[in-house]
Amino acid sequence: MPDQPSKPSAAGGFLIAAGVLGGAILGFAAGQPTIGVLIGLTVTVAMSVAMWWRERG
Repeated sequence: MPDQPSKPSAAGGFLIAAGVLGGAILGFAAGQPTIGVLIGLTVTVAMSVAMWWRERG
C-alpha cells in the first residue's frame, strides 16, 4: 500500500528573512539598525518555532 503524501510544511525561512529586513528598516528609521535586526530576528525565530511546533504535533 503506498504511503500518503505528506502535506507541505510552512516556510519559516521566509518569515525569518522578512523579519530581519523589516527590523533593519524600522531600526534604521529609529537610528538603531542593529537593535532592529536583533529584535526582528528574535521575534520571527520565535514565530517560526511556534509554527514548526504546531505542525509537528
